[in-house]
Amino acid sequence: MQLLPALDAGGVERSTLEIARALVAAGHRALVVSAGGAMVPALEAAGAVHIRLEVGRKTPLVLRHVPALRRLLRQHRVDILHARSRLPAWVGRLALRGMPDDRPRWVTTVHGLNSPGRYSAVMASGERVICVSDTVCAHVREHYPQVDPARLAVVPRGVDPAAFPRSPLPATGEPPLLLMPGRGTRLKGHADAIALLAELAGRGRNLRLWLLGAVQPGRERYLDELRAQAAAAGVSDRLLLSPPVADVRAAYAQSHLVLQLSRKPEAFGRTVLEALCSGRPVVGWDHGGVGEVLSRLYPAGRVPVGELATLADRVTALLDAPPPPPDSIPYTLQSMQDATLRLYEHLLDH
Repeated sequence: MQLLPALDAGGVERSTLEIARALVAAGHRALVVSAGGAMVPALEAAGAVHIRLEVGRKTPLVLRHVPALRRLLRQHRVDILHARSRLPAWVGRLALRGMPDDRPRWVTTVHGLNSPGRYSAVMASGERVICVSDTVCAHVREHYPQVDPARLAVVPRGVDPAAFPRSPLPATGEPPLLLMPGRGTRLKGHADAIALLAELAGRGRNLRLWLLGAVQPGRERYLDELRAQAAAAGVSDRLLLSPPVADVRAAYAQSHLVLQLSRKPEAFGRTVLEALCSGRPVVGWDHGGVGEVLSRLYPAGRVPVGELATLADRVTALLDAPPPPPDSIPYTLQSMQDATLRLYEHLLDH
């Protein structure tokens, strides 16, 4: 049984669905407890069972779900309880405390670089604590030194290479397109991307920039800021802002280079993997999970955080003569699924 707040779009949600599919394919039962969301039909189509319980609602009243969760654990004879978010983890941990006999084994996954403290410490409480990157593992070891390192397991996120087939670069009929996928939040570094576009325009480079996913409901004021920045820099006609798309593969295929400029370190660089699988050069700030992935797979794309001139130099160089992306990507969906199921089996055997 996996616990998370909801099943809408996001990396945590995607990982939950991917592990549920792997469990079903291996002949196991897969249950997911959440408040529901857009990914429930895909989960159920995979053969997993969704149980609606608002274990992630940010209110002290969420603790009233502890007895209900405990009943579910007994009713379904759950072997493994796997929490993927802080509030659901607290509900899960308290439910287990009331089960002195035949309690499930307890697994947590640290998906992000959460601010350290007692609230976040629950994510390091698992009998096994899965870290989605070496960056996350180092974060846990630094802030929770009491955790036995033997309980930590680095299981990087992965992509299915077949889902992101390598495609040729677009024809040169239009100016090269820089693509930056990312939600409409300041932390994703959209302002840095627009500043880069302006810097390159000042150097005489005719480029376009596509901020894919920046347009989201409730983010209108932020989008106005980005448009005002582009207008002040004289690059409005080279900027495209759009909502997320269901199939990001077409976006990669239309692009010449992909940017990852999150100012807050990411736990992992999934979009870096997707772009490299698609055969696109990637340039990103060299920190967090993005720096980790680039260091291993595409070191030419690493740029010190905040160095705009260096960023412009690197983008120019990779547009003119990009080193080829790696022939194979070690961070695969299959390897992530296999490693997680092996961890479950090891817990049950010991």
